[in-house]
Amino acid sequence: QVQLAESGGGLVQPGGSLRLSCAASGSIFENQVMAWYRQAPGKERERVGFIGPSGGTNYANSVKGRFTISRDNAKSTVYLQMNSVKPEDTAVYYCNNLGRPVPWGQGTQVTVSS
Repeated sequence: QVQLAESGGGLVQPGGSLRLSCAASGSIFENQVMAWYRQAPGKERERVGFIGPSGGTNYANSVKGRFTISRDNAKSTVYLQMNSVKPEDTAVYYCNNLGRPVPWGQGTQVTVSS
């Protein structure tokens, strides 16, 4: 049973934009804080930001002002809008329940390169 399914990654030029999606099983998503994470090659996974059930958000300093997290509660889906991307944003991006994490999904690869 797939609990988390990330999508939307790809190759994007520096300064460009990309929108990632994460579809979650209802029990993971409903009334829960959902977070986005990323893992670059050779580095540990880091949290990008999170969104509460009512839409309140928090972001890592490295992406603040460039990335926006949103959610569609009817679709049990959380989004990551990435603007003004930089080469250092290259990573595999994942989502998960912040407080009660479940097994990780496959993630979606984002590559920022000219």
